Amino acid sequence: MAVPVRPDGKISAPLVDELLVQGKNSKEVAREVEKLLGKYVRDPVVTVMVTSFVGPYSEQIRVVGEAARPQFLPYKQKMTLLDVMIAVGGLTDFADGNGATILRTSDAGKQYSVRLKDLIKRGDVSANVEMRPGDILIIPQSFF
Repeated sequence: MAVPVRPDGKISAPLVDELLVQGKNSKEVAREVEKLLGKYVRDPVVTVMVTSFVGPYSEQIRVVGEAARPQFLPYKQKMTLLDVMIAVGGLTDFADGNGATILRTSDAGKQYSVRLKDLIKRGDVSANVEMRPGDILIIPQSFF
């Protein structure tokens, strides 16, 4: 069965009332579920597979403004601006791509200009920068 992890870091399943799984790997969770199910089932065998991961709020990358699908994304190591733009489906027709900025929360809220239009429309890889956990990509609307 597929069981989502709630915002409080716990799961609920049949015969498993509530179990804190936040901060544990899949093997640790499987052993704990087996232990709980052992009260009702003889020698239970549990396999836990993580199907998707969002991560803590402080490590998510948020994309706001004129992206085709503004959203939050889980941070992945070596993630770049191009990876983020592919995930959000590119820019809208009304985006000021070269006026976009990254708000870097890990750098005390410093803002960095990025050239999305050059990266996406012109293939200028020098505009492709590495993202960091907690970054907010702000894509403004063009005035013309």
